[in-house]
Amino acid sequence: MNMPASITTYLTEADERLAHHPKLQQLFRNCFPNTLETTTKLLEDGTTFVFTGDIPAMWLRDSTEQVRHYIPFAKNDPALQRILRGLIARQMFYVNIDPYTNAFNETASDKHYRATDDCNLNPWMWERKYELDSLCFVVQLAYMYWKEAEQIDIFDTACYQALTSIVNVIETEQYHGEKSPYHFIRETLQDTESLHNNGRGMPVNYTGMSWSGFRPSDDSCEFGYNIPSNMFAVVILDYIREIASVIYKDERLAARAAKLRKEIDFGIRTYGIVNHPKYGRIYAYETDGYGNYSLMDDAGTPGLISIPYIGYVGVEDEIYQNTRRFALSFDNPFYFEGKHAKGIGSPHTPGGYVWHMALSMQALTADNDEEVKELIDMLVRTDADTGYLHEGFHPDDPSDFSREWFAWSNSLFATLIGKAMDKGIV
Repeated sequence: MNMPASITTYLTEADERLAHHPKLQQLFRNCFPNTLETTTKLLEDGTTFVFTGDIPAMWLRDSTEQVRHYIPFAKNDPALQRILRGLIARQMFYVNIDPYTNAFNETASDKHYRATDDCNLNPWMWERKYELDSLCFVVQLAYMYWKEAEQIDIFDTACYQALTSIVNVIETEQYHGEKSPYHFIRETLQDTESLHNNGRGMPVNYTGMSWSGFRPSDDSCEFGYNIPSNMFAVVILDYIREIASVIYKDERLAARAAKLRKEIDFGIRTYGIVNHPKYGRIYAYETDGYGNYSLMDDAGTPGLISIPYIGYVGVEDEIYQNTRRFALSFDNPFYFEGKHAKGIGSPHTPGGYVWHMALSMQALTADNDEEVKELIDMLVRTDADTGYLHEGFHPDDPSDFSREWFAWSNSLFATLIGKAMDKGIV
């Protein structure tokens, strides 16, 4: 695939702007186009398949994050529009196959991560972990593309069906125990890979929020209401309201989205905030509505650190700032420090690993330039001289890392460096 002209031009400009920092220059040169160069396939039906890297499947969440940094260049670049428009169409196609699936095959190949999963797999599904955030990312990509490229041809019948299905599922999962058809059982020794209670997850109380079986890391939720994912749902439901009203002239769908948004936001404000003895009022990571909470943060997006990035509240929000201080401390059980790095990790990778994505996200949501500079330096120093970013790595030994080819991490780093260049930080 030929590189879109706008991307080639931007890379040439970035080379000049980063010439004073050769290693950063090379990292950016590698990471910014990585998705287009290695994980993007233009299909004959006009859609675009974007796989995650070292796994041959397309995640709804990952594929959005892999291309998000290209959207600002789309307005006047037909080749880039073809790629992004095709990806949106592919995502809508997948949602219409099954809105509970997180990762799909390119064809109905009947390939699965675990063919023995008890979760109603079909041949299109690589893995059927229901993750609320996956549906949110689909809406976010369509909305951002519409606003940037100012084109409405993406809003066809398939898109309308998918958006309606997304609202239906989020509504259904407000009453998971009573109404949901979803279950997931994986025969494994790891608790994070399956759902308790015969695949239904532990019981939850009604809160207004919407249930999710799994986190953005693909680990199972400890408690069913993942707060960052519900925050993301609040944001994208407003997008659906606007699309339904402006594009489809469907005021009923718009009203449903607005009502659902209000109910979820009420649930977050009522059940998702905890009075911490050290940090004050902070957002919990998960709750069940019965008074149980998971106080932690995970490197995956959306997480608590990424709340401003997904657009729920701004960096200046007092509860967010309290939560950020908690998440970047040892009171967060997945915060780690070593000789070369310090930051947030995940139960998804070995204990003690810091994630490059978490460092990039910390910098993207920082409110002072010195913190941003320190984090960029940390990222540059911990690529293990591979020229790319990874998933998790040991902060005492960056050469000990997971996922050599992980396009999402490269894209998020590229987003950070692009923003830093615009602000004159690098």
